Amino acid sequence: MNMEILKRSFIKTIFLLPILFSLFNAQAKDYPLSDHYDGKKFFNTTDNQRLSFWDILAWKMKGTAAPWPKEIKNNNYPLPLHNKQQKGIVTFINHATFLIQLNGLNILTDPIFSERASPSRFFGPKRVRNPGISLDELPPIDVVIISHNHYDHLDLASLIQLDAKFKPMFFVPLGDKKLMAENGVQNIHEMDWWNEHTIKQVKVTFTPVQHWSARGFFDKCESLWGGYFIQNEDFKLYFGGDAGYSSYYKDTQSRLGSPDVALLPIGAYDPEELMRINHMTPEDALRAHTDLGAKLSIGMHFGTFQLTDEPFSEPQDRIKQSKSESFILLDVGESKTFN
Repeated sequence: MNMEILKRSFIKTIFLLPILFSLFNAQAKDYPLSDHYDGKKFFNTTDNQRLSFWDILAWKMKGTAAPWPKEIKNNNYPLPLHNKQQKGIVTFINHATFLIQLNGLNILTDPIFSERASPSRFFGPKRVRNPGISLDELPPIDVVIISHNHYDHLDLASLIQLDAKFKPMFFVPLGDKKLMAENGVQNIHEMDWWNEHTIKQVKVTFTPVQHWSARGFFDKCESLWGGYFIQNEDFKLYFGGDAGYSSYYKDTQSRLGSPDVALLPIGAYDPEELMRINHMTPEDALRAHTDLGAKLSIGMHFGTFQLTDEPFSEPQDRIKQSKSESFILLDVGESKTFN
């Protein structure tokens, strides 16, 4: 078989697989009409970019991704014990997964403990480092928040294990409850933008960000996406999920105030002409940090899965080059305590 036939076979295979997966992941569409939902699709009120299969294929066929290391060894960090004198503890587990501890609650964000960010165990982005805390090492989890349904943020295998072990409350965007419930996950609370829910004196608000959703070709933007503003009387935290830079950060600050800490994505932006509407560059993240008025921001969404073309250390290097004292990076497994 010559190379041209192999190439065509490969293209057909990667074209068909997402279609098959998407057939099993169609979302419900019975939500109230709004300024970001037209009865069929959710959309940004700022800017939209829905990359087609052909856009992605043309980009991938160029083969411009920088080489990444195959494996990075983690440092070992003890998990601090949370006590009543502390306002909160934030621990970076990996990618967009943090353990947030406050008010006696253990909250997990976009948990992914799987080997790949993919619908398959055999293909798709493979992690280059282990989670900083394994699923078996987690303290009892009370709440899990999901920002959107992309595979690196809504990892069904991890959610099923967390549900079986801890029976937490799951906060998810509109459209994602059906997928999770069909896979046996329980205690799911769907959220629209600006919806609020309080648990143990901790208020959770689902906030708008500029992004999109899909788990296959036929379900684009049939579920919502967003960030979370988590607060009690003493502490405010913003979790930004995955997003491009937009005016939503100023909107969030205007409506909810400035957070003590913001967790903001800094990776998966190259090539910028394709990614920038949906993914922030490090410099965009610094602008979002300023718009939110955050006292401190912590970078995320880098250094675990190679999703786009930038070199492994480039997002971290660009944050460090900014010399910002209020935008920091945590090592995988490292914690930041707020007193």
